[in-house]
Amino acid sequence: MSASPPSDRPRKVNVRTPEVMARVQAQVENHYRSTIVERLRQNGGVIAVGHTTIRLARQFGFCYGVERAIDLAYAARKVFGDRRLFLLGEIIHNPEVNRQLSAMDIRMLHNPPTEAQFADLQPDDIVIIPAFGATTAVMQRLTARGCGTVDTTCGDVMSVWRRVREYARRGLTSIIHGKSAHEETRATASRALGDDGLGNYLIVLTLADAERVCHYIRHGGNKYEFLQQFTGAHSDDFDPDLHLQRIGVANQTTMLKSETEDLQGRLRQAIVDRDGNALALENFSVFDTICGATQERQDALYALLQEPMDLLLVVGGYNSSNTTHLVEIAEKHLPTFFIQDSSCLKSLEEIIHFDLHAKQEQPGYPAKLLGDGPVTVGITAGASCPNNLIEETVLRLFALRGISEDLVKAV
Repeated sequence: MSASPPSDRPRKVNVRTPEVMARVQAQVENHYRSTIVERLRQNGGVIAVGHTTIRLARQFGFCYGVERAIDLAYAARKVFGDRRLFLLGEIIHNPEVNRQLSAMDIRMLHNPPTEAQFADLQPDDIVIIPAFGATTAVMQRLTARGCGTVDTTCGDVMSVWRRVREYARRGLTSIIHGKSAHEETRATASRALGDDGLGNYLIVLTLADAERVCHYIRHGGNKYEFLQQFTGAHSDDFDPDLHLQRIGVANQTTMLKSETEDLQGRLRQAIVDRDGNALALENFSVFDTICGATQERQDALYALLQEPMDLLLVVGGYNSSNTTHLVEIAEKHLPTFFIQDSSCLKSLEEIIHFDLHAKQEQPGYPAKLLGDGPVTVGITAGASCPNNLIEETVLRLFALRGISEDLVKAV
């Protein structure tokens, strides 16, 4: 793989020295560690006090990529204590983590930054690139401003970038399963243009979107109507008559695994139907780019759903893609409440939660929590949710059921 021209790359700064990282680890643990969650893990994920039982999924919360991004952001503040420090958008999709960074005088830019924000950046400034990465256009603008960067882009995301660059070199159009407005998908799409800028991409979100693409692959159609259906989700020069001839599939790393696999299978079959098996080997390519942590958390949730539970809480940021997919899985099986933190647990009668279908926060009524009878509540969390928020949720649940923090900690 040929590298991007050096001039396209901002000046990266290494902040990972042993001394700095030792100090960072202590600070991060102070902010996000939970002794109760650690004990729960050791206990097989179950804690019972009186008639109240809580079950935790086997895998939940911070993944390695998120931990690394947070560590690097904290390290940047320690290394550049006297410099202006900026964060491109959100480091991850969790309000508590981003609040902590703001409290450390790390200033938030838009992603992408506004023209006024770009103009304000100086060569002495440091810009933190979030775990989702950033588009090539943004990186080139940062280079032009001369500022340094601390790049926290997740390794799994960069693996997808390598894949779509390879597609572009081979003359394949990248079909990206993802959310067109998501920072990671925008960054991936920019790499799908290839090093020469001549590549193409199409972003599909739903299986209905995939079926529209499959129909066009098999039968053709009105290209202008097709492009209108995918407004804002394709490269500038995308022509379905030309660019659906040879395709390679990739995805936003935090998508629902089963849906991505279904989408891949449908697109492959459409190419086979049009070209036959032999040509399909040349005209279709796929590579599994769901991140390991996303898959582990989805698999762990499926395992948790085999246990008897009255309701499930999914804890995390409402704009977190991997957390959203956990809600989608769970709500098909039992009453599920998507909460940002423990403050959403208002009482035994009311939980403020984010309704994925209404696309807004609204009250829910968990009847199962009422009364003195036995209740089992499941809890899981997305890869961007810190353990301290899970602990607070556990303690709040027990408190609502009349069980003190001392009793919980004594178990």
